[in-house]
Amino acid sequence: MGQGQAAAVMPRMVQRHRLSTRLWHWLNAMLLYMLFTSGLGIFNAHPRLYWGQYGANFDHAWLEPGRFPGWITLPALYDLAMARHWHLTAAPVLLFSLLVYMFWSLGNGHIRRDLLFRRGELAPGHVWRDIQDHARLRFPTGEVALRYTVLQKGSYGAVIFLLLPVAILTGLAMSPGMNAAWPWLIDLFGGRQSARSIHFIAAFALAAFFLVHILMVLLAGPLNEVRSMLTGRYRVPEKRR
Repeated sequence: MGQGQAAAVMPRMVQRHRLSTRLWHWLNAMLLYMLFTSGLGIFNAHPRLYWGQYGANFDHAWLEPGRFPGWITLPALYDLAMARHWHLTAAPVLLFSLLVYMFWSLGNGHIRRDLLFRRGELAPGHVWRDIQDHARLRFPTGEVALRYTVLQKGSYGAVIFLLLPVAILTGLAMSPGMNAAWPWLIDLFGGRQSARSIHFIAAFALAAFFLVHILMVLLAGPLNEVRSMLTGRYRVPEKRR
């Protein structure tokens, strides 16, 4: 086998993720775990959701899921004070890291280069083909694998620019201190109980994204995917013949 033939079959390694992206990824994985599990611990103190400004035991609740089991909460036993401590410790770190990541990604071109939709990508036929490829587990290969697909861009954009900001803002709106500081924020979400309900929905939407993300990593090749997020080095899958 000649040198050209050997090079053709040897896997190509590239530097895929910047250090800032990798750090933010793992920091947020830890923070979102802390926030979600401690949030469930807080929710267990009153496991009912309402719309509007008020909500109490005798008001009509739109959702009553019951208490979550201890193994999925932080801490693993019912302790409202400790759950609030974990939640309010992680929340400011998430807010600060999100702001830094947004400005950093604007500065280094990550958002423009990787997350913005290109011409034709939102055409119905293109989107439908991407959905079919994901459903059939036909993951991109060759040079195409180095770019985000339409579904990836849409889901990552929704998490960064919609779900995380909504979760942060509704969390702030639930604080009694917002009555004096930013009363407009409570009105924006239709009342403190509405903010609590939206916060709950956003949290579970983030958890659903996390589970689907983990599933896709396992199906696409966990060694290659995790290595790229740890070291930045990614083996480009061989192009289909």
